[in-house]
Amino acid sequence: SPDEGWQVYTSAQAPDGKCLCTAVIPVQGTCSRDLRSHQLRQLMEKVQNISQSMEVLDLRTYRDLQYVRNTESLMKGLDSRLKVAAESQKSLNAKSFQELKDKMTELLPLMPVLDQYKSDTRLIVHLKEEVRNLSGSLLAIQEEMGAYDYEELQQRVLMLEARLHACMQKLGCGKLTGVSNPITVRASGSRFGSWMTDTMTPSADTRVWYMDGYYKGRRVLEFRTMNDFVTGQNFVQHLLPHPWAGTGHVVFNGSLYYNKYQSNIAVKYHFRSRSVLVQRSLAGAGYNNTFPYSWGGFSDIDFMVDESGLWAVYTTNQNAGNIVVSRMDPQTLEVLRSWDTGYPKRSAGESFMICGTLYVTNSHLAGAKIYFAYYTNTSSYEYTDIPFHNQYSHISMLDYNPRERVLYTWNNGHQVIYNVTLFHVIKTSGE
Repeated sequence: SPDEGWQVYTSAQAPDGKCLCTAVIPVQGTCSRDLRSHQLRQLMEKVQNISQSMEVLDLRTYRDLQYVRNTESLMKGLDSRLKVAAESQKSLNAKSFQELKDKMTELLPLMPVLDQYKSDTRLIVHLKEEVRNLSGSLLAIQEEMGAYDYEELQQRVLMLEARLHACMQKLGCGKLTGVSNPITVRASGSRFGSWMTDTMTPSADTRVWYMDGYYKGRRVLEFRTMNDFVTGQNFVQHLLPHPWAGTGHVVFNGSLYYNKYQSNIAVKYHFRSRSVLVQRSLAGAGYNNTFPYSWGGFSDIDFMVDESGLWAVYTTNQNAGNIVVSRMDPQTLEVLRSWDTGYPKRSAGESFMICGTLYVTNSHLAGAKIYFAYYTNTSSYEYTDIPFHNQYSHISMLDYNPRERVLYTWNNGHQVIYNVTLFHVIKTSGE
């Protein structure tokens, strides 16, 4: 009952279709002043966080494993064909036999990847079992306070966190293969805007920044935690010295990077000192709706961060309105290198960077999909067909957070996140 202090503060649909509700227990209780009770609540919260993180990791690993298993079947089929060819070489000419050998050589490196995925799957099952055991111990403490050593339990939780972090760190960069169903975090603000967390700070920093509107705005709200953002409480206000244009802002290592209104100037604003550290013009970049995304909104210049650093996405007259991707120095805002993707920016709904690859949606409206990918490491592109559920039918901001490996979206006055599925090559020691 709400009268007892219970609150349900968020409900959403998980990627596998399950309904998830998060509840807050009453702050005041019969043992609320007991120090051990306070420690117990903290441990219970840590267990819940670990469980949720492992569920996400389990889902992502399971999907990637299916992909690898399909590859394994292909390898076995090719292997049998190669054996037949080896036994009756007279029936094959030299060219076709060499093609079979080359195909097998290409697929052989996937064998250790498959073995590593199988090993990681067993590890995840083991971690989940440990969390169940720890949860059982904590429930027993709830019934009989003082029956266990809190310090020992806390060490077990810290050890689990460390192991989970090590496991997730092994999942390095990868190729986008899927996007989950949307998870609505909050409905607030106007039709257009942006919201984000820092893409680089330690996981203990859970601040959320919120910028309503797409032009002339100067007011940035900083919420202490994601829970505070959901409830609209505990925030401070920053008043930018220069108004912004568009919604392509990003927070990176304690600073906000944004496009100054009515210019192609990039601004770096430091939150702690409440000052502009540097500003620099993007040479030739269009502004004031010269080359926006398909939804308009002064979205000419879009800043992004991925695993490799800071990027700017824009276009120029010299590039005939095609999307330009520029790698930037986050300290000086100098352009380090640029790529012409050949994709017309006005035909793009939104875009985001993952692991040095620019992914572009073909619309900002319902029915959109991730349609185009440009790989900066090879200066090449391909057309893709990755489904993308646009629940509220008008996306005006879409950004990837490499720290959390989710997409942040502003969709018609709703703040939404998506989990992503990447095909990873597992990194092991010595390789």
